[in-house]
Amino acid sequence: MLKSSTKTEKANLWTLEVSISAEKFEEAQQKAFAKMKNKISIPGFRKGKVTRGMAAKFYGEGFLYEDALNICYAEEVEAAITESGLDVVGTDKADIKEIGKDGVEITVDVFTKPEINVTAYKGLEASTKKVVVSEDEVKARMDALVERNSRISAVEDRAAQDGDITVIDFEGFVDGVAFEGGKGENYELTLGSGQFIPGFEEQIVGHNIGEEFDVNVTFPEQYVEDLAGKEAVFKCKLHEIKVKELPEINDEFAQDAADCDTVADLEKQLNDEIAEEKKSASEREVEQQLLEKLAENVEGEIPYVMVDSEIDNQIRDLDYRFSSQGMSFDMYLKYTGMTIEQYRESAKDGAENNVKIRLALEKIAETEALEVPDEEIEAEYEKFAQQYSMEVDQVKAAVPAENLKKDLLFNKAVKFVIDNAVVTETEETEETEEESAE
Repeated sequence: MLKSSTKTEKANLWTLEVSISAEKFEEAQQKAFAKMKNKISIPGFRKGKVTRGMAAKFYGEGFLYEDALNICYAEEVEAAITESGLDVVGTDKADIKEIGKDGVEITVDVFTKPEINVTAYKGLEASTKKVVVSEDEVKARMDALVERNSRISAVEDRAAQDGDITVIDFEGFVDGVAFEGGKGENYELTLGSGQFIPGFEEQIVGHNIGEEFDVNVTFPEQYVEDLAGKEAVFKCKLHEIKVKELPEINDEFAQDAADCDTVADLEKQLNDEIAEEKKSASEREVEQQLLEKLAENVEGEIPYVMVDSEIDNQIRDLDYRFSSQGMSFDMYLKYTGMTIEQYRESAKDGAENNVKIRLALEKIAETEALEVPDEEIEAEYEKFAQQYSMEVDQVKAAVPAENLKKDLLFNKAVKFVIDNAVVTETEETEETEEESAE
């Protein structure tokens, strides 16, 4: 229960006095005791048979206080925040003033959403390059399409050649002793790819299927310490030789690969695809430029809890994305050699910028009286349902309407900033075109 709320001298910081009644605290203690009952050990009593009264005599009257407070704290503080009517964005420190059989008295410092001022959001300037598609870019896209439509065929009537795909067994030895990591079975190696150390692939050329042979190499000086600069012999056996057959670029290929009548039609389609991709990338770049400038125009003190929360969200998002690749955020930290503290420090400026942008967009939406009609929310639910092959009601259960409305309102505010910006288009330089082709 909220007893009082007091504004402190610090910006956006309030102190709430929260009271947890004796009844609620007693209920929390009962729950705490039920959880730990089977773990309590007192001489002369079997585990699970100790009464709460006996445990209190042995450990002290307040032995359940900490666990009980952990059980009821979040709910009671959340209720007090709601009762206060404050727009709280995070909590700071909490102090226990009294705790006992009569209940708990706590003071909790909370941060409210800051009042900010956006000095300018109309007429912001950004630049973009004119969308130009070069012949080299179309050729590169065509080559990639040809590669995707290639076929792999087995070769049995000749020796291995440069460019072939071979399947080999190998085991490496230095001074007659096999070394760790130097063995492979049924390994697929494209000759001339440079995948193995210099001199290895060249010595497979000329051998036939079923042959066993030695490959003699010298490890580079810039290699793992145990092998750097040493001579090695790899015992090899060649199992298969395969070649990649690329289709000829003609009208038949255009019809089969892209449902186009002619090569000219296919080239135009690829040109249009690249142009659309460049246009989308250009629009995203313009949006990013404008949002960065918007953040620079935000005046007001940003509570650290909002920045911390933004970093927490980034970490959760990264962990989710890494999980789809069989990794985790902790593994990422190990690979990069960073501690969690170092990561959070490196992410602080970007997180604060994101918070400023979000607050600025909220302010713009309010100032310009932007609205999201119910039909737009329903249309968005329909789009999500189709995108994820779900029923609309399932999407509504997963995504609260208020959250969806807020996202749509942000999008409208972003569009408002873009529509009222001054965007200058410049010509692409030759260097830029070459970079784009790469």
